[in-house]
Amino acid sequence: MGRKLLLEHAQVEGIHTYEVYRKHGGYRSVEKALKTMTPDEVVEEVKKSGLRGRGGAGFPTGMKWSFLAKPEGVPRYLLCNADESEPGTFKDRYLMEKIPHLLIEGMITSSYALGANTSYIYIRGEYAWIVFVLERAIKEAYANGWLGKNILGTGYNLDLYVNCGAGAYICGEETALIESLEGKRGNPRIKPPFPAVKGLWQSPTVVNNVETIAAVVPIVNDGGDEYAKIGIGKSTGTKLISASGNINRPGVYEIELNVPVEEFIYSDQYCGGIKNGKRLKACVPGGSSVPILPHYLVCKTANGEDRLMTYESLADGGFASGSMLGSGGFIVYDEDQCIVRNTWNFSRFYAHESCGQCSPCREGTGWMEKVLHRLEHGHGKMSDIDLLADVAKKIEGNTICPLGDAAAWPVSAAIRHFREEFEWHVNEPVASQQRNYGLVKEPTAAV
Repeated sequence: MGRKLLLEHAQVEGIHTYEVYRKHGGYRSVEKALKTMTPDEVVEEVKKSGLRGRGGAGFPTGMKWSFLAKPEGVPRYLLCNADESEPGTFKDRYLMEKIPHLLIEGMITSSYALGANTSYIYIRGEYAWIVFVLERAIKEAYANGWLGKNILGTGYNLDLYVNCGAGAYICGEETALIESLEGKRGNPRIKPPFPAVKGLWQSPTVVNNVETIAAVVPIVNDGGDEYAKIGIGKSTGTKLISASGNINRPGVYEIELNVPVEEFIYSDQYCGGIKNGKRLKACVPGGSSVPILPHYLVCKTANGEDRLMTYESLADGGFASGSMLGSGGFIVYDEDQCIVRNTWNFSRFYAHESCGQCSPCREGTGWMEKVLHRLEHGHGKMSDIDLLADVAKKIEGNTICPLGDAAAWPVSAAIRHFREEFEWHVNEPVASQQRNYGLVKEPTAAV
């Protein structure tokens, strides 16, 4: 198994406590940054590392930091996006629950680099128990001089707070998160201005994912150049993957960004192969919002090359034959799974979670959910398949935030790669109902 930078001590007993975390090298990056480096030097190390946003977008973190405006006399803020709500993704939850001090250390070092004296961890409401884990760790950090005024006698001050959301997926979008943190309805803002210029309370703000901020710790400890040696090309370092579905060993894995997808699925070090000896049918490699890949494109690209667990390789061929690494929500489907039912399930989620601000998303997600419900429950028409594809096309690229794209891409990809299965639901409604629900009678009337 490859090198671990974030989860190396995850199984150490008591690692969630300050004493044990400190004994295993905790808070070294804070000491190094505050005592021997300027904020700009920390930013430069993050740039050298090639670290990309681990929340899904994959934007270069150091570049994002360098965009932060620095007007005189105006406060700056660092917000940690812990609103992990993407179906299939649970790696941030694991990291916060097991090693909360790693996130806090990353927040301190990153806040110093950005010149922020007040920072927030915005966590999804369903993670209520982790709020207590984080607040206990923050209290320990204050008690031991890592937070508060004049940290380590350097003159740097930082206060860190945890804010619990109310269970809205849309608040994972950075401007909706900011709106929610300000006490408003969590609707995404029109950009520009971007948060780096006018974010929280109209002040310069950086929003980064939990894993992104945690990765700053080994980057500062070992240097950006050393971090960049791990991985391949522009996909540097390690990545946390949430593996689920029809596999023998579901869980959270830290991989080097160069592992072949086939090895990740079938190796006993990772997923351990398909459960019950079944065959691989499809895979969603980056969470519910990315295009699904049929079995023949999961392990190989359209050109016959080995597909790797990297940003570039998973996207090879564009959406015609590729997907995205996204948030690392790796969902595996065996030969018995129904793609129509899976797509309907995802569409129900996005229809429910749309904030309703943009009409293509507000109306389109509901239409897709209803048409998919019709197809899945034996009342679809052949024209419904093209209708779905058309609605998805009209949503994509026409909304303020990426939720519209996240709803459209799974539908488009499912029809592109599994159209015959959609047609089978139309042509054989009784057989499809028997397979998915065990029914032996005609489908009931559509709701």
